[in-house]
Amino acid sequence: PGLYSRYIKPVHALGDLAAIAISSIASYGFAKGGYLEYFAPENFQLLLYSLISWIVCASLLGTYKVYRVTRILRVIANALKVVFLYILLVEATLSFLNIETFSRQFLTYHYTILAVLVIVWRIVVVVTLRYFRRKGYNYRTVIIVGHNKAAEELKKFFKKHPEYGYRFLGFFDDHAKGEPHVLGSISDIENFVLTHQVDEIYCCPYELQQDQIQQLLGFVDNNLVRMKFLPEPGEFHLKQMKVDFYDVLPVLILRSIPLDDAANKVLKRGFDVLFSLLVIIFILSWLLPILAVIIRLDSKGPILFKQERSGIDNKKFKCWKLRSMYVNSEANSQQARRGDSRITPVGAFLRKTSLDELPQFFNVLMGQMSVVGPRPHMLKHTQEYSLIVDKFMVRHFIKPGITGLSQVRGLRGDTSEVFQMKARVKLDIFYLENWSLLLDLKIIFYTIYNVFKGDEHAF
Repeated sequence: PGLYSRYIKPVHALGDLAAIAISSIASYGFAKGGYLEYFAPENFQLLLYSLISWIVCASLLGTYKVYRVTRILRVIANALKVVFLYILLVEATLSFLNIETFSRQFLTYHYTILAVLVIVWRIVVVVTLRYFRRKGYNYRTVIIVGHNKAAEELKKFFKKHPEYGYRFLGFFDDHAKGEPHVLGSISDIENFVLTHQVDEIYCCPYELQQDQIQQLLGFVDNNLVRMKFLPEPGEFHLKQMKVDFYDVLPVLILRSIPLDDAANKVLKRGFDVLFSLLVIIFILSWLLPILAVIIRLDSKGPILFKQERSGIDNKKFKCWKLRSMYVNSEANSQQARRGDSRITPVGAFLRKTSLDELPQFFNVLMGQMSVVGPRPHMLKHTQEYSLIVDKFMVRHFIKPGITGLSQVRGLRGDTSEVFQMKARVKLDIFYLENWSLLLDLKIIFYTIYNVFKGDEHAF
């Protein structure tokens, strides 16, 4: 239902960048009386600078954080803010560098046309989305836990505004059985959510017992379901909550993830592609053939070991590694342990230096992994730990990584004990909720440092 939601913010961004190009060309034509001269090399430099400036301004203001319930007036206001900041940045740069190549007439046309195009584009996108959502596309299925005045107001909001794309299924409450739209009690929620593929749960926490809330929190984390809270009097411990407004009704969102933002996602993906290409071209291009020959001389079997692992949204993907073990039947079920007899002599060196992980840069380039993120686990381990380690599945809200925060903090290697996995999950969730490009760079630095220093947990 909401399959294409991830593309909405990039569509906004691409439209804005197209507006930059169109306004620049059109303004040149109006100011000079012709368009052919615009395609001179110096004008392309202006266009490139304009595009970069716009991306910087949009990122600083978070202008692409447009939610389903954002009003059109708010969309226009956000567009005007970024246009204003863009004008300030361009004018400041031209003044500082004393550039007089572009006339005031050209700049005035450029700013005016850009503002009109950006506003029109964003309105067109929002109106188009609302039209298709009203027709039943790109919707999210939701339920409300608890039945009170706030819950009824939210239900009316969903019914009154089909253009926002919420498909309300019903309430769940222990004290309102038999009431209209009440589908069952609190204990029925988990089975209903799994059966009907519910996307979001809205909870009235004051209507539930403390243990019911805690159980529900664990359930949504372990099953990748979004949880939002309606503000009610009551005391319970929640961290990093974000507020959305549905008309005048505030809704609290439980887990805010920086990489849900399109700008952050593009930034991280761009870094992943650039970093992986540099590694592949300048290191793997000559190192992999050498390692391949050494592995083949050391033991019989394939050079590469491909294993199905759990990726983003718990989707399976083939994770690539250099083979470090003798061919065995337990490779997909038994984790390597210290002194494992399956590890070859060359494999021991590869694992100690983390060279066996190098082919995963191809996984990064294909978009299945990131350079930094929670380490992917075998499917068998995902199934096992999701049942015994609280919030284990939260790690799958983002792409897995070649290295991660838990690895550089000494939690790599054997996780056969539950307490070891709990500690790893805790750090993975911290990374997920506090991601920044600077944090990624720090983790990469300490990963390289540990390779040269030696890591006692690597075996």
